[in-house]
Formats: sequence, structure tokens, C-alpha cells
Amino acid sequence: MCLTAYIKRLACRVMLIGFCIMISMSAKCQYKITDTLPMQAIVYNGDTIPFSTLNYVYVHCTLTAAQKAAAAKYNRLRNAVYVTYPYARKAGAVLNDINAKLANITEKPKRKSYINTREKELKKEFTTPLTNLSIYQGKVLMKLINRETGNNCYEIIKEYQGGLSARLYQTVAFFFNSNLKQPYNPQNEDLVIERIVQEVQRMYGYKEISSVQRL
Repeated sequence: MCLTAYIKRLACRVMLIGFCIMISMSAKCQYKITDTLPMQAIVYNGDTIPFSTLNYVYVHCTLTAAQKAAAAKYNRLRNAVYVTYPYARKAGAVLNDINAKLANITEKPKRKSYINTREKELKKEFTTPLTNLSIYQGKVLMKLINRETGNNCYEIIKEYQGGLSARLYQTVAFFFNSNLKQPYNPQNEDLVIERIVQEVQRMYGYKEISSVQRL
């Protein structure tokens, strides 16, 4: 083999080796690029932490008979509060105003005259809508009037119409499985009603009346 041919073959081998090196380097560069994955991140206390949002998981189940009964009971109470709270609110405002005015009237004839005048106002305002309430809604209304005034309905009737009228209304309420003397306890048995009232207040922008204003 002549020297010229040997040099040519050596040059071809060098070129082939160089080409292989270039392909290898190109492959490495390509590998580095594809190995970088973009992802979301947040900065928490100065540290960058990757995060991702999981897909929603929907769970469906069938309610038991007891759960359906509890839901129906709650919905009935919630509907009654939504219906009666505006009436209790208005009645409470009138009754609180009457109490405030009566505190400055000491003469019995004037007190009776004033009470009769305001009683007509109450009847005109509430007789028609209240007659459309169910017995259950009437019970809830008495609770809410107690909430707004700080007095149960028996005490209110006794103050304005006398003990005989109060006992008569109490007897009628008894036949309807109700009670004019029922208290309002927002921390215990009336906790659910209180939460629904607060829901109504947020929904319609009612402002809470302080206990000082109620008395």
C-alpha cells in the first residue's frame, strides 16, 4: 500500500470519528432539552415549590330514610324562618316602640288609649298576612317575636290586653299544639333557628338589633 492511500484512509477514519463525536454531542444536547419539563410553582416563605391542581373527584351516594327525614325537617324549618322573620322583625320593632313609649306614660287611661291605638296598627299591618300562615309557621313566628323583643307572646298579650286575654290565647294555642310561653334559646334548642336567621340577615341585609334595643 502506498503512502498516499494510507493517508487518505487515515483521514477518512479521523473524519468518521469526528462525525460520530458531533452526533454524540448533538444527542446529549437534545437529551438535555427534552429532559426539562415546565411546571407550575409557588413561592412559600421564600422557597419556590412546585405544585399542581388535582382534578375534581365527585362522590355520589344515596341518602338513608333517616337522612331524608332530617333534610325534610330542616328544609321545613328554614322555609318557615324565611317566611316569618320579616313579620317578626316588623312586629318586634312596633312592640319595642310601644314598650319605650309606655315607659313614659303612667296614667292608666292614657296607657289604655295608647295601647288601643297601637293595637289597631298591629291588626291592620299583620292580620291578613298572618292568617295565611300554617300552624307550624305560627310557632316559629312566636319564637322569632321572642327573639326580637326579649319577651314571649304570653307576656306581650298580658301586658297589652290583660291576664284574661293572655290565658284565653294560651288555651287556644294549646289546642293547636303550641305554646305562647315558649322561650327562645339561641345557644341550645333554638340554635338551628338562630343560624337560619343569621343567613336571612346576610341574604337581605338586615341589621341585628342589640339586646339593649330589644328591652
